[in-house]
Amino acid sequence: MPDTTDHTLHAGGFDFRVRVYPAPDPNGSVLVWLHGGAFMFGTLDMPEADQVGRRLSEAGTTVVSVDYTLGPLDALAGLPGPEEGAPGPSPEQFAAELAAAGPRSPYPTASLQTVAAFEWARANAHTWGADPTRVSLGGASAGGNLSAGAAVRLRDAGGDAPASLLLVYPVLHSELPAADPELVGFLNELPAALTFPPKAMRAINASYLGGASPDDVYAFPGGHDMRGMPRTLIVTAERDQLRTSAEAFAADLALGGVDVALFKERGALHGYLNEVGDDAAEHTLALMADVLSD
Repeated sequence: MPDTTDHTLHAGGFDFRVRVYPAPDPNGSVLVWLHGGAFMFGTLDMPEADQVGRRLSEAGTTVVSVDYTLGPLDALAGLPGPEEGAPGPSPEQFAAELAAAGPRSPYPTASLQTVAAFEWARANAHTWGADPTRVSLGGASAGGNLSAGAAVRLRDAGGDAPASLLLVYPVLHSELPAADPELVGFLNELPAALTFPPKAMRAINASYLGGASPDDVYAFPGGHDMRGMPRTLIVTAERDQLRTSAEAFAADLALGGVDVALFKERGALHGYLNEVGDDAAEHTLALMADVLSD
């Protein structure tokens, strides 16, 4: 496996790290990747960050994983606690992440850092044997939100655009679109901590926004005009409340004339990229590698 290197950048009023996974046999592409964690949690070492970086770099894409400044913890009072056996961090890991996290800041800090990481990756692409015009943006869950919002910022600024946008079980709306009866049936079979109930979503979003408007297109791009966005891959988990947001955003992109591919991982739960060796994770990583190598 290739050696990684960490670099410190500054944007949004804070220093933040990026970790580079250089491709040993580069195909010319780069992916700037953001992990999830409800804007409040997550590290560069979680599988959703590290597994993606290692696997895609082995497939020829240099990955720049972003350790963005996490948001405030105000939402914790509105969240179900972590459960034993649930996907994602264990209760012990959950507590350790809270203790280890550095300074926190609400929107737009992480959004601005995502743009800065993309611009840094373009400026350094040649050092990894990559083409600056083939730098893509992507993320999972809250990281999908941040990468999509950054892509809108870049579009509106009229500068260099990502080659593609890769979103895995993202949240793009401040209020989730209603679930259909099939999805409701799936959700009724799950513990509350895995269903993103409305109270929890309102708490998470209010904490992240820090007083900003939920209608801000850079904070929640869903429901806005998406003309001029890069081609986009969206992958959802079948048993995931956030699927409604991803599906509605795919429609926004299609209405804007954007090339968009939407895949649903059957039977999968939100956060499956944190399960190393999971069939859905393996399939999603292959889809991502295909898009990046094109």
